[in-house]
Amino acid sequence: MTRIVAVHGALPPHRHAQRDITDMVARTCLPPGADRRVLDRIHANAGVRTRHTVLPLEEYDKLDGLGAANDVYVDAAVRLGAEAVHGALSKAGLTPADVDVLMFTTVTGIAVPSVDARLVGRLGLRPDVKRLPVFGLGCVAGAAGVARLHDHLTGTEGQVAVLLSVELCSLTFQRDDASPANLVATALFGDGAAAVVLVGDGHPTPATGPEVVGTRSRLYPGTGHVMGWDIRSSGFTVVLDPAVPDVVRRHLAEDVQGFLEPHGLKPKDIARWVCHPGGPKVLDAVTDVMALPEGALDITRRSLAEVGNLSSSSVLHVLRDTLEQRRPEPGTPGLLMAMGPGFCSELVLLRW
Repeated sequence: MTRIVAVHGALPPHRHAQRDITDMVARTCLPPGADRRVLDRIHANAGVRTRHTVLPLEEYDKLDGLGAANDVYVDAAVRLGAEAVHGALSKAGLTPADVDVLMFTTVTGIAVPSVDARLVGRLGLRPDVKRLPVFGLGCVAGAAGVARLHDHLTGTEGQVAVLLSVELCSLTFQRDDASPANLVATALFGDGAAAVVLVGDGHPTPATGPEVVGTRSRLYPGTGHVMGWDIRSSGFTVVLDPAVPDVVRRHLAEDVQGFLEPHGLKPKDIARWVCHPGGPKVLDAVTDVMALPEGALDITRRSLAEVGNLSSSSVLHVLRDTLEQRRPEPGTPGLLMAMGPGFCSELVLLRW
């Protein structure tokens, strides 16, 4: 049995109203004198009210290319990652020396040595901690990280694993780029981090969170073009096809039903849907194809409104909020799910 015992989210200090970010994007991404009505409409319809950024808004037009943005990323990711891991371990009543496995995931910056390696000495993790840095999974990585750590912990005796996600999406916004994909990205994505502590069977930590019952990974052939990065000297240029909600509508219901059936469950049996906040159109697609009851994704939509889409960190913030605000009855099933580049999905069945 693998159990989630603590989740902690961390956000950078600079918090902004959506309108202020829209004004920053107009200054840095649109040509001088350009009509900004399309930008204003995209940002107003994103379902986002506020977001956090790692830099003050006035400093983004000073970032000159991939190198400058990545320097900011490395420094901030270590600081924010340390805050997230420390907070999660404190909630779990554990110390850094208790950690046997540390998985780190990101898709918004590159560091060698990796961020997890830089945290070992800073946090007091053991020198023999097993580390696994993961790059490229994007938004799906929060759910995939929980699933892969469950795979590792299954069959081990009493180990502690930590998943750390740090995503500084604002550093990937492209200056002088008025493309629809960049404008949508600047409307949705924010900065943040999250850490999850999981324990294997036999660990003495009190059972405060849900059990991980099973997982499913699914890659959809022929959809690799709908989401990702183009890596250029200017930085990470977003690939974001308008067809993403259509891919969700075509595939998700069949995947969820096929995943739940061997466990004797149907979608109507799920007490809590812990869903990544991909954006309003994606959430509408999930709601429609799964025939979810009204309010089933309220926590997800609230997270999108309050902090934006944090890529891989987002579903972990939704998990934290579910634990703290809408914990279901013990023994009831929940489903943690996210989608991302590939195009792919990751499903994690929980028992509360």
